[in-house]
Amino acid sequence: MRSLVGLAGLLVSVALIFVVYHFYLKTMPATDIGTAPTQAISLTGVRTDLLQIADAEHGYIATNGHCATLDELISSNSISMTRTERDGYAYAIQCSGGDFTATARHLPAPAGSLVRYPNLAIDSGMQVREIE
Repeated sequence: MRSLVGLAGLLVSVALIFVVYHFYLKTMPATDIGTAPTQAISLTGVRTDLLQIADAEHGYIATNGHCATLDELISSNSISMTRTERDGYAYAIQCSGGDFTATARHLPAPAGSLVRYPNLAIDSGMQVREIE
């Protein structure tokens, strides 16, 4: 009888831990509206990469007088990145004279998915923003 009470107590404890764990993950804040909490690390990395790209672009423009492509920034060691993508986000730089916009774009989520992948951009103002 004692072991039956112990087993019932164990099952109730496991069920309670599962419920708390499940609801904690469901209500965890996300960095962007409509994104999953597990995307927070990737989105933080993408934002950091965009800031690094913009900083390198500022330095390149100051030194060379014109905007550089992402491949030029990587090959000139102006930036410590070695790839032009991260976790499904592809980076690109659009130049217009001395101005630039660096973007990070992800393919849309599958139809019916509750998760979305925001596209982000940064320009010479050094503010990361969401774009269409």
